[in-house]
Amino acid sequence: MPLVANTQLPSFSRYRAEGGEVLTPRRAQDQSIRELHIGLFNMMPDAALEPTERQFLRLVGGCNRIAQFYVYPFTARTIPRGDKARRHIDQYYFQTEDIEALGLDALILSGANPVYPRLVDEAFWEPLCSLLDWARINVTSTLCACLATHAALLYFHGIERQPLSAKRWGVYSHETKSGHPLVQGANTRFDVPHSRWNEIYPEQMNSANLKILMESDEAGVHLATSEDGFRFVYFQGHPEYDHNSLLKEYKREVVRYLNGEIKDYPPYPSSYFLEDTKKVLQEFQDKVMNSSNKPSLVDQFPEREIQAHNTWGDTGKVVVNNWLGTIYQITHQDRGKPFMDGIDPANPLAYLTGDK
Repeated sequence: MPLVANTQLPSFSRYRAEGGEVLTPRRAQDQSIRELHIGLFNMMPDAALEPTERQFLRLVGGCNRIAQFYVYPFTARTIPRGDKARRHIDQYYFQTEDIEALGLDALILSGANPVYPRLVDEAFWEPLCSLLDWARINVTSTLCACLATHAALLYFHGIERQPLSAKRWGVYSHETKSGHPLVQGANTRFDVPHSRWNEIYPEQMNSANLKILMESDEAGVHLATSEDGFRFVYFQGHPEYDHNSLLKEYKREVVRYLNGEIKDYPPYPSSYFLEDTKKVLQEFQDKVMNSSNKPSLVDQFPEREIQAHNTWGDTGKVVVNNWLGTIYQITHQDRGKPFMDGIDPANPLAYLTGDK
């Protein structure tokens, strides 16, 4: 599906340079193709703000070409920002009020890095809850990523995430658990990256009548939906991750150790690094352990010598493609209305099966 560069957001140029198709507004207007309008509520911290834009643009832009996609990044203005991120937001992001006034066909809620033990104390909590209330009435479907899933399930159902004894971190094998339009065409077994300190367990989701679609024996639920099957789509994993996202997270933890911010040298993300890579990383760790001046080694981390692989992207694109394709079939052509006439918001997928 071609993206439309409806703003000068630098992530559009980066995606085009990677080989993705991005239309200029003039070229888009010359095509007789239906538009879909997608909001991206980006709650990630400054360093991950633009990478998160690019990750979701790739997922959306890699789908089948059934529509032109207009993507509208916006954020909670209550999140503390540095000067560079604030300038980026002021120049390229939309105001929440303007987006709500015009309407959206689809909404993506990014993850976030929590600062406090309780989600209700986070700077994004109140704006996010307000947006969830608006989306529940006005948006065809909302996709929640990782921490946004935990926040939405707490707000809608009172489900508290449970702390893990160790970080759930790495690439894990999953299976599809249910026949559903979102998993149509997906592999029955596939990988998904996870990176979190907390979990919402299948039993908690079942208690709220959520539909579990993808699950791992090791990593728990990856994909579930609201009881109606579509209005809210919940990821606990990270199908949007780049091939090197976990590598960068690992490097960040190593740097924290070198600077004395954490006590223990970090473990490898599970099932992510190949054996040759582990040898390179072990050599660096040995060097660190024998050094009396660990902070001096920060710039020597062998990132360029490490090869990482993406074993999850295809399945992630299938799910997002199915999500957007389903929205395309049931959303109203007026972006201010969530559904075509005759579709039941409490059972929107009935239209696809003929069970209206």
